[in-house]
Amino acid sequence: MPTTLVNARIFDGSAVRRERSLTMDDGVITAIGAEAAALDTVVDAGGGTVLPGLIDSHVHTTVAELGTALRFGVTTALEMQGFWTAEERAAVAADPRVADLRVALTGLMAKDGHPSQLIKAHNNLAGDGWSMPSASTPDEAAALVAAQVADGADYIKVMIEEGTVLGHPGLPVMTTDTLRAGVDQAHHLNKKVIAHAMTVRATEQALEIGVDGLAHLFVDQAATSRVVSSLVDAGVFVTPCLVMNSSTVGYDASALAADSRVRSRLNHEWLDALGSSFNSYPEGRLADVFESVAALHEAGVPILAGTDASPLKHGGIVHGASVHHELQLLVEAGLSPTDALRSATQIPAERFGLADRGRIEAGKRADILLVGGDPTAHVSDTLDLRGIWRAGMRLECS
Repeated sequence: MPTTLVNARIFDGSAVRRERSLTMDDGVITAIGAEAAALDTVVDAGGGTVLPGLIDSHVHTTVAELGTALRFGVTTALEMQGFWTAEERAAVAADPRVADLRVALTGLMAKDGHPSQLIKAHNNLAGDGWSMPSASTPDEAAALVAAQVADGADYIKVMIEEGTVLGHPGLPVMTTDTLRAGVDQAHHLNKKVIAHAMTVRATEQALEIGVDGLAHLFVDQAATSRVVSSLVDAGVFVTPCLVMNSSTVGYDASALAADSRVRSRLNHEWLDALGSSFNSYPEGRLADVFESVAALHEAGVPILAGTDASPLKHGGIVHGASVHHELQLLVEAGLSPTDALRSATQIPAERFGLADRGRIEAGKRADILLVGGDPTAHVSDTLDLRGIWRAGMRLECS
């Protein structure tokens, strides 16, 4: 049976529309601005705002945490390093209780390189006796990428991380030739490549090998005009993960944890995680990161909202809720609320080829949020969740 939301402000992923109603049926949006039919289920938005389901463009997740993400209105999560079988991915796709998922699988990394140190520190989350696939030569890199694509990777993640900003200096990193071979193979197989790079030097290497996007923004200095120009010329997108950079330099997210709209949806373990920080690079300055985001945005570099939420419970970051925190930090860094909302809806859908979502438009997947207030004026209103629909199925918000 169709559902029609009435008396709504509609942010379509790009701008606020003049229409005040939306109809969905059989998992897709069927009309914008139409009157409700006699047999429709009618939901009065009460003047609240309808917007596309949020997309977290950087997570490491589990089925349980995909459920947590959906409770905060994240309808799609982009996994940037994880362990997912084809059967598990199919089950997630069919489950209306969890966020939808796209995956990089285990990505491309050096032997004993990042994130091996994190896996080892947490009792080898992938299983005793198992080691993560790695590459030491161009041929190995090309073969590993081909294997990941054959296993169903939607895109490829590459690790360029020598460990200084993560408190593990001296981590092995693949050579430029090895990295380039992996990128070339991914592009040959029509897959985008997203690089983990948290320093300017690593970012420069990522651009040198031809990646399509960055999964982090460097934290070791503010962007120079030369770096900004290089990013513009390369045509890459950037997922700054400001919540991660904030945690890396020592800030916690206790204010987010204190928000009643967050506390009601999280258990004590995750609330405690929000009250701590990663604090691996205290010499870094969040003001520099904000300055870099503002410069990149002004120069036209696409900015995507991502959190780096992980089962490892990085301090200050949690699945779902931290997307809302990321939007707030993007606004603090200089984006308008509307631009911040685009970074979690339209822009990641376009950049990751998710043609069926990220917009409120007839024919698109009915991943829909209803929130109180007007997040295009006050971005924190995204946390005032009144309704969540995942492919047209409504999730209870209480």
